[in-house]
Order: sequence, then C-alpha cells, then structure tokens
Amino acid sequence: MKDKRLKAAAIRYDREKHIAPKVTAIGKGLVADTMIEKASEHHIPILEDAALVELLSELNLNETIPEELYQAVAEVFAFIYRTDQSME
Repeated sequence: MKDKRLKAAAIRYDREKHIAPKVTAIGKGLVADTMIEKASEHHIPILEDAALVELLSELNLNETIPEELYQAVAEVFAFIYRTDQSME
C-alpha cells in the first residue's frame, strides 16, 4: 500500500559560495504541513512537485543534490526567481 500522506522537502542554495544545493528539511504528514505553514508565514515560495519531493526525500539532510536532479532543481530556482520578481 502506498503512503498517501503529504510530503515536503526544503532545499537551500548559497549563491555566494557556489556550492550545489542541499536538502535542508524533509517531512511527511504533520511535519510536512508545518513546513508548508512556516514557509508561507515567512513568504518563502512553495512549488508543488510530488515527483521531485519523492526523489529529494530519499536523500539525507544536508546532502548535496545529485547531478541527476540539477535540471529539476534549476526549475525550482527559476520558479523562485520569477515569484520574487513578481512580488517587487
């Protein structure tokens, strides 16, 4: 039986250090709800991508995103950039 609970993942990229993005949080169920709620409260853009969250949730916390996911993560950062631009 497949787990139907909501899942969430957070990633961080330090542009100044030019280090690959890392997974900073992973949660499901109530933890995922709390992550999304806190992100909303702090005006952090949220992108819904169940397939990407599934892949990210297989990584360890503070693990660098593998090269195979760079394209998907680049799309997330492009979304964030567009969201930031529209809020100015």
